[in-house]
Amino acid sequence: MNGGHDDHDAPLRRDVPTPGPVETVAADDPRVEPFRSLRDPDLVRAGEGDGWFIGEQLLVLERMLARPGTTISILASPRMAERARTLRDASADPAPPIMVAEDAVLESIVGFDLHRGLLALGRRPADGLARIEALLGEDRGEGDRPVALLACEEIRNIDNIGLLFRNAAAFGVGGVLLSPGCHDPLYRKSLRVSIGHALGIPFARLEPWPTALGALCRRFGVRLLGAALDADATPLGQVATDRRIALLVGSEFPGLAGNAKSICDELVRIPMASGVDSLNVGVASAVCLARLREPWLEGT
Repeated sequence: MNGGHDDHDAPLRRDVPTPGPVETVAADDPRVEPFRSLRDPDLVRAGEGDGWFIGEQLLVLERMLARPGTTISILASPRMAERARTLRDASADPAPPIMVAEDAVLESIVGFDLHRGLLALGRRPADGLARIEALLGEDRGEGDRPVALLACEEIRNIDNIGLLFRNAAAFGVGGVLLSPGCHDPLYRKSLRVSIGHALGIPFARLEPWPTALGALCRRFGVRLLGAALDADATPLGQVATDRRIALLVGSEFPGLAGNAKSICDELVRIPMASGVDSLNVGVASAVCLARLREPWLEGT
């Protein structure tokens, strides 16, 4: 015998990722190119097919860093650099580099006064439809867990699309289905309004719309409810809750198109006081989801 010990007796070593660099950059540094001219939504919307997006503010960055491999790089003002570094180094993904630029340089890059002082470049989540289909295909039968989807028709407003994802997170929605004309949920401002929840909820655009939505719901036994103002729509309080539902919403004034209504299993409406006939889609979706999901929400 000897006084040593075999290698297999030694504690297992785990590789700890080395934090990425923190360095000052100039306006012409090629690494800041993805952050340039962010005023135009179409520039970021065009990136949807390229697999990247831009996040803004610390809470969104925190959600990005919680998903290793999502964050590519971080661009920060000097006043935000240390906070970004602390958040990054304590996260599950400390590798992304932090590029620091003075406020005037930041403004010249992004095209406006970035008063939050923080942006992050990220990789878009992949296979949203596959993830939703996998969720719907799990545990079919009497003992299956409740599943809810949110379907959005032509929601083009930046704030509304972000708010819809925040509502989806609040009420336990498992996936969001979008018509082709909906705004990008990962557009910088929309993602900020959703406080990063658009990163955690799988979403997919369906075409042809709404035929593909109806086919998906029928395939997986999902009851499709359309939020509408129609006088013959069922008052929300009288709608039977169901373990597998999809709520379809449209913009406040145009509402749902006729062909979208026609594929719904039931149209539902929110009873309102005389003289008021509609609500913002973000508010209306929250009211509907709270009622439809109540039996399965925490604490109920």
